[in-house]
Amino acid sequence: MDFTLTPAQQTVQENARKAAHGVKELALDLDRRGEFPQEILSSWAREGLFGLALPQAYGGGGHDYLTYCLAQMELAQACPSSALLLHLNHSLFGQGLALFGTEEQKQRYLPRVARGEALACFALTEPEAGSDPGGLKTSARQEGEDWVINGAKNFVTAGDRASFGLVATVTDPALGAKGISVFLVDFDATTGVRRGPVEEKVGLRGAPLNTLEFEDVRVPGGNLVGKLNQGLKVALAVLDGARVGAAAQAVGLGRAVLALARDYAKERQQFGQPLANFQAIQWKLADMAADLEAASLLTCKAAWLRDQGRPYGTAAATAKKFATDAAMAAATEGVQILGGYGCLTAYPLERFFRDAKTGQIYEGTNEIMRLIIAREVLKG
Repeated sequence: MDFTLTPAQQTVQENARKAAHGVKELALDLDRRGEFPQEILSSWAREGLFGLALPQAYGGGGHDYLTYCLAQMELAQACPSSALLLHLNHSLFGQGLALFGTEEQKQRYLPRVARGEALACFALTEPEAGSDPGGLKTSARQEGEDWVINGAKNFVTAGDRASFGLVATVTDPALGAKGISVFLVDFDATTGVRRGPVEEKVGLRGAPLNTLEFEDVRVPGGNLVGKLNQGLKVALAVLDGARVGAAAQAVGLGRAVLALARDYAKERQQFGQPLANFQAIQWKLADMAADLEAASLLTCKAAWLRDQGRPYGTAAATAKKFATDAAMAAATEGVQILGGYGCLTAYPLERFFRDAKTGQIYEGTNEIMRLIIAREVLKG
């Protein structure tokens, strides 16, 4: 098995590393103030990082998904919130439209997303439908050639400012989960969408979450993404790819934690010697390094399978579950190594600790990842 990166992959990785390094201090400052990281996103857009694995025909970079994941492993080391917002554009909306959109939809919306000129969102979760998409209540009824959407979505990342988004709706209640369809809603050209206030949350403070309420929102029939009543297939396919990207973000976050904890342990003196001389600290660092290396390999394997056109849903769930758990464990031990300093906002580690927790929840909770993995195991 050859783990050598191609020249193109190495170039993207190095560019992403430089882009991440240039915004580290700004990211920390923005998180403290709870501000949206527009300056970071704009700089990454100028570097061409928003559309890495989106088709060149629609403004993307045309790279494979493994290249995108390598970039995310670098970007998330600087600003997990910005990495998530880029991921939302690229993998949830962008890849969803690239896979299932019509030619007209792709020509109209993908270039702005791929160039980072507009933010998009993916609205699936509802107050009573999180891990169970079959519980969706938001509905779409056909009126002539249009569809009229009513309902509410919550936990919509960038829902407060997204220009457009993919919205999962029930189009045939009699079919249950098999009666779901996805529509592209252009918020800038549509009336009846109410954006709720931004939620206060523990981590990823730069990536705003809010509710979206739809009241008689009329969308053209041509805005159906994929086939009618095939929305669950669309959503699950999009989430499989997004989970690999989420795993890559977790690897990046974990690597940032490891570097911070290592540097602190080498500098901090206790009992006349650096903390790094104590075996208890060395073992913590060793466990972090080993788990993050394993997480990286699982993530790269899942991305490679996707690029090869092979089934990768279980690999995506495995990578997402392991990588986000590894990042959370690294952040916990990182805080422990820094001791009291690990709890101070003057140090970046507490931010990574807060951000790491959310990774175990978004793109499907890790409990759901375990169900996906177990289903495959039980097939024998």
